[in-house]
Amino acid sequence: MTDKLTTASVLAFERKLDPSDAVFHAGRWEDRAGSHAWPAVTIQPKSVRGTISNRLKTKDQDPAKLDAAIENPNLQTVDVAALPPEADTLKVQFTLRVLGGAGSPSVCNSAAYQAKLRATVQGYVQQQGFGELARRYAANLANGRFLWRNRVGAEQVDVIVEQMQDGQAAKTWSFNALALSMRALGTGDGASGLDELAQVIASGLAGSAHVLLRVTAYVRQGEGQEVFPSQELILDKGSAGKSKTLYRVSGVAAIHSQKIGNAIRTIDTWYEGADELGPIAIEPYGSVTTQGKAYRQPKQKLDFYTLLDNWLLKDQVPPVEQQHFVMAVLVRGGVFGDAS
Repeated sequence: MTDKLTTASVLAFERKLDPSDAVFHAGRWEDRAGSHAWPAVTIQPKSVRGTISNRLKTKDQDPAKLDAAIENPNLQTVDVAALPPEADTLKVQFTLRVLGGAGSPSVCNSAAYQAKLRATVQGYVQQQGFGELARRYAANLANGRFLWRNRVGAEQVDVIVEQMQDGQAAKTWSFNALALSMRALGTGDGASGLDELAQVIASGLAGSAHVLLRVTAYVRQGEGQEVFPSQELILDKGSAGKSKTLYRVSGVAAIHSQKIGNAIRTIDTWYEGADELGPIAIEPYGSVTTQGKAYRQPKQKLDFYTLLDNWLLKDQVPPVEQQHFVMAVLVRGGVFGDAS
């Protein structure tokens, strides 16, 4: 009689989509194909004399003290990043490694569980392949979702994706990001070339080829316009001396690699309510921190852990859409053991 299979107490997966930080440079739209270097976008402090506009507790407050609090100026120092007065285009560039071995844990203290997991993943790859996931990842590169707020209100957005080999671009794809849909991934007037890019990403996830992509976006915003790098989370704001601190790499304004990765994996349209809300980032519980909500609650039986346990431990094969979700979480990586 065989022992009942249980989840490994130590179980972890490395991420298979590995982006770098995205750095900011500035220039002219007509010079984007030129060979000369674009100057870096730097971050400057700005001190402003604002007003008190937050909610105040008015119950049982002395009106005179309340009036004084409202009338005082709100003095603050913030970081700001903007294009130079002579530049109208923001250049955002990062690299993306696509690694094989999706579904193979980096750490697992149960040989039986690892064997069952390997067999399950191999069954998925043989039946479904990585085509669907790769197509969605490619769509989020092409539509410029990784630009976040910098994409909003832009006049034109060109995204250039290059497959790098020996330090040179072996293949190049160009996309008009604003012509591609942010909700129906992979659709729109500028979708030509997406299938080929998706095949390259799928080959990287399958481990059949080395895949390194260099992604460059040109965003035409207007001379001197403000741009939006990542904002640092400062827990001790008193020590920072600023109410907003922006991220920089060697003095160059940049977006965190974690934020780039979040945008690329915003492919989950398999949860309840997706028709109304559109894609969300791949997370075990479907968490969207900006909305303060998780769209894959355990009580709905659509969270990653319930689906994975049913698939591996109970041999209850999920629907194809949820199989895609489970594999996408394994591509994302994380610590998923059963230890308390």
